[in-house]
Amino acid sequence: MLKHILPFMVSLALLVAAASSCKQKPGNNNSVNDATQMSQMQKNVADYAVVKLTTDLSKLTPKERQMIPVLLDVAQIMDDIFWQQTWGDKNALLDTIKDPYTKQFVAINYGPWDRLGENKPFIAGIGEKPKGANFYPVDMTREEFEKWNDANKTSQYTVIVRNADKSLKSVWYHEVYADNIRKAAGLLLKAAGLAEDAGLKKYLELRSKALLTDDYFASDMAWMEMKTNTLDFVVGPIESYEDELFGYKAAHEAALLVKDKEWSTKLEKYAAMLPALQKELPCDAKYKKEVPGTDSDLNAYEILYYAGHSNSGGKTIAINLPNDEKVQLAKGSRRLQLKNAMQAKFDRILVPISEVLIDPAQRKNIKFDAFFGNVMFHEVSHGLGIKNTVTGKGTIRETLKEQYSGWEEAKADIVGLWMVSWLIDKGELTGITVEDAYVTYMAGLIRSVRFGAAEAHGKANMMCFNFFEDKKAFSRNADGTFKVDMDKMHQAVNEWSAFILSVEGEGDYTKAVDYMKENGNIRPELQSGLDLLKTANIPKDVVFDQGKAALGL
Repeated sequence: MLKHILPFMVSLALLVAAASSCKQKPGNNNSVNDATQMSQMQKNVADYAVVKLTTDLSKLTPKERQMIPVLLDVAQIMDDIFWQQTWGDKNALLDTIKDPYTKQFVAINYGPWDRLGENKPFIAGIGEKPKGANFYPVDMTREEFEKWNDANKTSQYTVIVRNADKSLKSVWYHEVYADNIRKAAGLLLKAAGLAEDAGLKKYLELRSKALLTDDYFASDMAWMEMKTNTLDFVVGPIESYEDELFGYKAAHEAALLVKDKEWSTKLEKYAAMLPALQKELPCDAKYKKEVPGTDSDLNAYEILYYAGHSNSGGKTIAINLPNDEKVQLAKGSRRLQLKNAMQAKFDRILVPISEVLIDPAQRKNIKFDAFFGNVMFHEVSHGLGIKNTVTGKGTIRETLKEQYSGWEEAKADIVGLWMVSWLIDKGELTGITVEDAYVTYMAGLIRSVRFGAAEAHGKANMMCFNFFEDKKAFSRNADGTFKVDMDKMHQAVNEWSAFILSVEGEGDYTKAVDYMKENGNIRPELQSGLDLLKTANIPKDVVFDQGKAALGL
């Protein structure tokens, strides 16, 4: 039974102090007067711009305001569980660290490995990050796992351990993390008792039960059916990126959200267009034969709290859930655009990058609405294509194994960009041009490749950049800036979409491995561009001043 560990956010005040003590420069409040006087850990911490997460709580009802502290307590428990999944005993690690900046950097990364630096260890004596995190025995081989006959071994919700005789055993999450799970389930019922929205109340009750049983189908369906709630709460074992061994195991996380009803109204019409968009995909008909669920929706939110996996390393700015293929086929999925987090990354990171690496004549095309559209339709495109291979090998997730996440993120990136340009051409998406979408995507791609290739999004970014380079969709000016060729970019978007959809549809694991090995890396052209950013003091990502104090609770 796992020991309950103390609340997360190690000395966030130190993070804020570190940022405020630095001399401000455009796009970054984490730079300093003399970088040579900083320790490496200070520089590492300064790579994250501090952003406060808050909102006007007066727009919520009294009971909604009462729910927030309860849901924050649940989120903290998810954070504790994620620490166990990715490292182990958090305090046993942190208590050995004397340097405050090292301690801060460990907190940002949920362990001693730099998530935006190829997961390399940054503490002496620490080895490489285990591919399977703490989901599998460290001495287990892939061959041993694949030969093992066990019905629950590939479940997203089991930890693999060894019996006394060294044989393997599957243990459900609700057993491994029993104390924390029971506390979280009880708090969810308490929050449900305060919920005035019937859909939110039903979801919280079913999610409480799901945590105790590791059966999430009913609660996922209830989450899909919520339409009128203002508060939203994403909670539980959700994404499988942390499992780089097989991509099976979901890690715990939470996100507390408040709906931006004005922006959400603007997005409603696009959800109804998903079946039509599926038919228009630029690929062979067999790779788009499934019909997306029509209950999908798009909404904009302000996020108030990140916990667990979603708070580690690079922070997500949009959510596309649920991941269960059965729910997606029956109901579609919900796409949640985290508008305040997105705005922070656009202002603090993407715009400063464009001022260094985008052709001066194309900088006028860098627009927040284009960034928002690209991110939004990235999430939408997760629901397009097919979920089951055309070769009868099973689901794409099962067939591509650890390759699935990288290829799925590449698909979302490029099919999303295809969707934006298609909708603009049809007059369905207004306020931006195709040129805005392409140039803003290029700047966003450079922003993302700085995360490195240690995880799925990074690998996807490398493949996308290298494909466009091979197709001459952009050129490099003498001053080192990148210039998008609009016609060649349009053609490359169609070709890359078709290729990814075919690899997924065929469930071609060998091709997926070989192609990513060849193209999922930083080439000299890109590296020389990234080198220009090293002296610009532009943060790589953000870290949050969040929680009860930030919200004035």
